[in-house]
Amino acid sequence: MRILIVGAGAIGGYFGGRLLEAGRDVTFLVRPGRAEELDRSGLIVRSPLGNILYPSPPHVMAPMLDQTFDLVLLSCKAYDLDAAMDSFAPAVGPETMILPLLNGMAHLDRLAERFTPDNVLGGQCLISLDRDASGAILHLNDTNQLSFGELSGVLTPRILKVAEALQHAGFDANLSQQIILEMWEKWCFIATGAGITGSMRASIGDVIASDGEALVLRLLAECASVAEHAGHAVRSEVRQRFQAMLTSRGSKMTASMLRDIERGAPIEVEHLIGDMIARRPGADTPVSGELSALDFVYLNLKSYEARRVREQK
Repeated sequence: MRILIVGAGAIGGYFGGRLLEAGRDVTFLVRPGRAEELDRSGLIVRSPLGNILYPSPPHVMAPMLDQTFDLVLLSCKAYDLDAAMDSFAPAVGPETMILPLLNGMAHLDRLAERFTPDNVLGGQCLISLDRDASGAILHLNDTNQLSFGELSGVLTPRILKVAEALQHAGFDANLSQQIILEMWEKWCFIATGAGITGSMRASIGDVIASDGEALVLRLLAECASVAEHAGHAVRSEVRQRFQAMLTSRGSKMTASMLRDIERGAPIEVEHLIGDMIARRPGADTPVSGELSALDFVYLNLKSYEARRVREQK
C-alpha cells in the first residue's frame, strides 16, 4: 500500500516515521522549509517508546506531486485544511482513502465535499506530541494509539487492507467499527481539556488546585450533551475516565492549544469550541443571562485570537 503523509510535523512525522521503520511504502508531502530540514537532519523523533532517526526520508513537494496514492494520512491543523486539500488533491484518485486525524467532526464534510464521501475514512489518534526549535518531534507520553474505520462501521475489504498496512508498525493501530462515536468522545475530551487549560492558561492540576473542578465538569457535561443531541452519547465508562483525568489533583496535563497560545500561534478555537456551540440544542435561538461554560471558554479563546491578529498587523 502506497501511503502519503501530508506534512512531517508532530503527528504526521511520528506515525510516518514509525511506518517507515516498519518497512512501509511512505512518502511525506512537505513544504520547502521542512524539505530542507529533512534533507539536512533526517526525520528525528524522541520518544519513551523508542527514538527514530531516519536519514533523508522520502518526501515530495506539492508542485511535483503527480501520482495517486492508496492512502492519504492527514494530520494538519483545522485552519490549514483548505490549503492541505489543495496540496494533496493530485494524490487522490477514485480508490484513494483519506484518513484524517483532525479533532472534531466538521472536516469530514469538508473532505467529502472537496473529494467524494467514498474517499473519506474516520480516524483519530491518542498521543501527546510537540516539536522543538530544531524540528525534532517530541513524544510527551507513553501512549501512541491510532484508530480508524469506515464511517459506516462496515469491515470492508479496503479497510482491512489499511489495518494490515498499519499493524505491527510500532504504534497501537486500532480498527474500529464505531469510529464516529469514538471521534465524538475524543472531541468532548479535547474540547474540555483545551477549553479549560487554554482559557485558564494553566495545567489541569493548577485549575483543580484553584477550585476549578466545577467548571471542568460543567464544560464536559455541556460537550457530552451536544454529542448526545447528535446521536452519539458518550459511553458512561468513557465519561467516568474523562472525568478522572480532567479533575486529577497535581496533573500536569495541558492541551496543545495552550502550547500554541504560549508561543503566540493560531489556535483551533472554531473547530474545537465554535463548532461544538453551533451543534448544541437550540443553537439558533438567542440566549440571555448567564454564560454557559462553552460560551465562556469560546469568548476567552476568541479574545486571544483577536489580540494575536491585531499584534501581528
